[in-house]
Amino acid sequence: MKENQLIEFKESWRDEYVRYVSAFCNTNGGTLYIGIDDKGRVVGVERVEVLIEKLPNFIAQKTGIMPVVRLCETNGKEYVAIELQPSAMPISVHGKYYVRSGSVTSELQGNQLNMFLSAKMGLTWESMVEEGFTADEIDLETVERFKTLAKDRVPSIEKETDMLVLMERLNLIVGGRFKRAAVVLFGKNVQKYVLQARIKIGKFLSDTEVLTTDIVEGNLIQQVDRTLDILRTKYLLSYISYEGIYRREKLVYPYEALREALLNAIIHREYFVSSEIQIRIYDDKLVIGNEARLQDITIDDLSRSHPSRPYNKLIADIFYKAGFIESWGRGTQRIMDKCKAEGLSAPVYEYKMGFLYLTFSHERINERINERINERINERINELTEIEQNVYDLICSDPHVRQSDLAIRLVLTEQYVRKIIKHLKDKGAIERVGARKNGYWNVKFGK
Repeated sequence: MKENQLIEFKESWRDEYVRYVSAFCNTNGGTLYIGIDDKGRVVGVERVEVLIEKLPNFIAQKTGIMPVVRLCETNGKEYVAIELQPSAMPISVHGKYYVRSGSVTSELQGNQLNMFLSAKMGLTWESMVEEGFTADEIDLETVERFKTLAKDRVPSIEKETDMLVLMERLNLIVGGRFKRAAVVLFGKNVQKYVLQARIKIGKFLSDTEVLTTDIVEGNLIQQVDRTLDILRTKYLLSYISYEGIYRREKLVYPYEALREALLNAIIHREYFVSSEIQIRIYDDKLVIGNEARLQDITIDDLSRSHPSRPYNKLIADIFYKAGFIESWGRGTQRIMDKCKAEGLSAPVYEYKMGFLYLTFSHERINERINERINERINERINELTEIEQNVYDLICSDPHVRQSDLAIRLVLTEQYVRKIIKHLKDKGAIERVGARKNGYWNVKFGK
């Protein structure tokens, strides 16, 4: 056996090890073995009967749970297994909370502790009441815009004239008080209550050099349009294309893909933390980053069809009713599809230090293919001998040149020139098109 998420080894018992009990109970359960060293070798426990008698009551006294304590034996050496089940309630030791990640036990602090306790109690940040927020602080223009947007999916909502009744229908009020989701979705001054509920946009010359910055505030419904407008008018270049006789101006990144990525960041971000959604624009890429938690899915899952598990369900529900998003978990796939349809490389997801990053590249697939072809051409040209290169260069400059002319220009015999041309044909560098007198040389490497 090796130490992992569910297993911890200790050679002997120390009372401070009760923190491992807290960690296992607060995560996925596990077993704490006493009498096994870090390499998984049984070393045994002295006075094991005393330990077996002490541990259940001691652990119960310190944590409030009663573990299963078993006596085990291997090759005549006795050791103890403390078996722990995951707890529905948070388990603390001296007021501290621990969790297990891999084979590491760590103490929860700050925002991580707040999120953990809220999740254990069945609460999410968006479902908590925002004390002090009143109906006068709801932006009625945003409410009316939402009603207009939502009339296709919720036809009856357009006729609702009582704002408080509407908030109750949307599950944004509890006990007459507004939930935090109502504040960030419809508030007049959202940042008064949730400063981090905003979007920071920056133009970067390098990872450390910032050329210009914009901060987008307001409620979440306003932020979607404002952010996209700033990106389109200030930060992103457009290129010209034609459909028949019609001139089309398109952003270097598909507008629909950017919008979907922005909506995903807003819906799935952690609002407990102090960081904003960040959009970094470089000369060759655009990166959207937000602090988030992946819920039972991997980075690879984001690039294919996967179940819809929005972290902020109330916010996601409002966005769905407004027609901003679909509810089938295909948002990330649509981002990929839109980029591929425009000839762009598929965006890349990364998860680092609690941040989910999505990187768009405006290097087009066809450009990359041409670059690779040119690289292969150069490699093949470099394989030619000096004399073959001389013949090849003359043919490139004059595809109708005759072998006799080549012999004169290079001061070679025609027989030797024919031999060199045969080598070039064998290497796939040239081919003859047409008759000997009226034909020409087709240069293959330069295609």
